[in-house]
Amino acid sequence: MGQDLNNFFEKFLKKQNMFKDKKVLQSAHLPNEILHRDDQINQIAQILAPALRLERPSNVFIYGKTGTGKTLSIKHTSQQLLDVAKTRNIPLKIVYVNCKLKKIADTEYRLIAELARFFGKAIPPTGLPTDEVYNIFFRELDREKKVVILVLDEIDQLVKKAGDQIIYNLTRINSDLKQAELCLVGISNDLAFANNLDPRVKSSLSEEELVFPPYNALQIQDILQGRAIQAFSDGVLEQGVIQKCAAYAAREHGDIRRALELLRVAGELAERKGLSAITLAELDEAQEKIEKDRFVDVVFTQPKQFQAVLYSIIMMEKDSAFFTGDVYDIYKKICQKANLRPLTQRRVSDVIAELDMLGIINARVISKGRYGRTREIGLSLPTEIEPKIKQILEESLLLT
Repeated sequence: MGQDLNNFFEKFLKKQNMFKDKKVLQSAHLPNEILHRDDQINQIAQILAPALRLERPSNVFIYGKTGTGKTLSIKHTSQQLLDVAKTRNIPLKIVYVNCKLKKIADTEYRLIAELARFFGKAIPPTGLPTDEVYNIFFRELDREKKVVILVLDEIDQLVKKAGDQIIYNLTRINSDLKQAELCLVGISNDLAFANNLDPRVKSSLSEEELVFPPYNALQIQDILQGRAIQAFSDGVLEQGVIQKCAAYAAREHGDIRRALELLRVAGELAERKGLSAITLAELDEAQEKIEKDRFVDVVFTQPKQFQAVLYSIIMMEKDSAFFTGDVYDIYKKICQKANLRPLTQRRVSDVIAELDMLGIINARVISKGRYGRTREIGLSLPTEIEPKIKQILEESLLLT
């Protein structure tokens, strides 16, 4: 068996490499030029530019669907800002935190401790009162004259885990600072996120608002063309692959990350088959594979309460039409079996709305006249992966 693997790896190294630089197709890649986001980048630059005069910029809330260039644009603008600040010895700090990362921004304590560590003050992961952690962070922040721009990416995830009081505290911190100034940049994929915030928090966070629209097919095609030249060996992309990849992405989501992933996976599939070119067939296969993997990954990473609600919906699927109240009745029984404390029906309704936003279900709001409004619910899962999703949920909720 070992010898067979040796032969396999030797043959693999001798095969034509589809890729010159696969990293340029990954979401973490920061290109030198950001295409089709000039207006948004200019607006971000105008809002943050006062930091170069040691004036506090307005807080800014940036939102738009996944893969519309929000993070890319803020990172690009931040780097340019830091370059100018460094050249002119301007005391400017930019702190970027991805709030989706566990053990960094899943509680108020951990986020403030992470920020304190950025300024050189080590704080234990647990054990101190939260007020004391704030005090340590506050002292380090205000130790010298400077402007700090705090970027909270996926800020909706932070609020979901830790509540919106933390945002309120951060937006109010300047009233107590004597030397430093803090500006908050919030980024969210959830277009309705700000509507659910406490009005005081919303007004503090959204001093400026920027909306990033989805890319259209021509813009996606343009971006893919540039990345493909850097990513792939010459002549391995069949005619029409870029165009079809862009059409897929524009029709379904306008998400450039997914479009880049689709192109990368198509290349990997062609390479595994020993082909000399990436064809439209590999692109179609990659699209099907990504869709299946995306649903499985999303379901697997959801909290147990979300999983219980989704499992309840799957159990209802045989009925022709069902509503929030029907799901809630089944959900309470599932919670009893899974040893979970049931959420209120209102909170379950919020969970259903979030599952709808993730594209796992369809939840259409309908009016029932004087009885109020409810959601008519149906699954959006591909039929062939429904059994796998059900199995994942049963294992996670210990229902097997």
